[in-house]
Amino acid sequence: MNNPLQELLAQKGVLLADGATGTSLFAMGLEAGEAPELWNESHPERIEKLHQDFVDAGADIILTNSFGGTRHRLKLHHAQDRVFDLNRRAAAIARSVADRAPRRVIVAGSVGPTGELLIPLGALSYEDAVAAFREQIEGLKAGGAEIAWIETMSAADEIRAAAEAAVAVGLPFVYTASFDTAGRTMMGLSPRDLPDVASTVGDGPLAIGANCGVGASDILASLLDMTEAAPNTTIVVKGNCGIPEFRGTEIHYSGTPPLMADYARLARDAGARIIGGCCGTSCGHLAAMRAALDGHTPGPRPTIETIVERIGPLRNKTASETGGEAGRERRRRRT
Repeated sequence: MNNPLQELLAQKGVLLADGATGTSLFAMGLEAGEAPELWNESHPERIEKLHQDFVDAGADIILTNSFGGTRHRLKLHHAQDRVFDLNRRAAAIARSVADRAPRRVIVAGSVGPTGELLIPLGALSYEDAVAAFREQIEGLKAGGAEIAWIETMSAADEIRAAAEAAVAVGLPFVYTASFDTAGRTMMGLSPRDLPDVASTVGDGPLAIGANCGVGASDILASLLDMTEAAPNTTIVVKGNCGIPEFRGTEIHYSGTPPLMADYARLARDAGARIIGGCCGTSCGHLAAMRAALDGHTPGPRPTIETIVERIGPLRNKTASETGGEAGRERRRRRT
């Protein structure tokens, strides 16, 4: 299976993925409880503008507006019979932007969790999960997505189900998890567990990594563990733009463009090859990250102490239980 990332990585060394979809769409008028995927049909010009703004900010990879695009998520909006069309449209909008760009831009089809628990913890069978992801990824491929970008995952079996679906459809895949619960995913995966989750599915992943989570410092700590566990694997980090804070009824993220630029430099030094932003990361933040990466000469691998000094304190105080390099650094700090 082809590897769209390989040539661009060989050319550039490090790739910049895009920023936040959800928080950016809220800023454009998306209402709480409204499905972003429905905007692919009702407001395609807004989705196109978001992709274009990220490309203009320097993104090498743009993710489609399809995070909640399985039948299980869309049924909450009575759109479960429109899975293929909504995902095809999401990919087609991103494809049109990428094709107009003056440089190579990769279109990655965003595939988020189903929102259901698999047997034995829930009612969703593994086979039904594969079928749901396959339905979504077929639409993404038809619209022009080059990669299935499986993201914000918590459970190993759900990652494998999505990966199997991607292989069945004929798309290579990337997967990332959210280490937001004491340094692990909600279902107990640690960063060191992640490389082996779907390594034997098809030809294996093009890249693995982390996204979202609880803040930029913690995702960098997870990155240290992942690069230690899988030093020859292409690693992705898409960290949140600082820490979310309520201001009245609205959520704001504490990360400034200079902070996210420094996060990008540290991520590169820690071994990430694909670096982007998640919740709260605007086009302005992404432009600062682009400039930082373009002007950065890689330095020594950072320690947890360096990360905390430059980015801020860790939020996952007990994440040392992961047992990897990041964990050892945290234990050193406590002693």
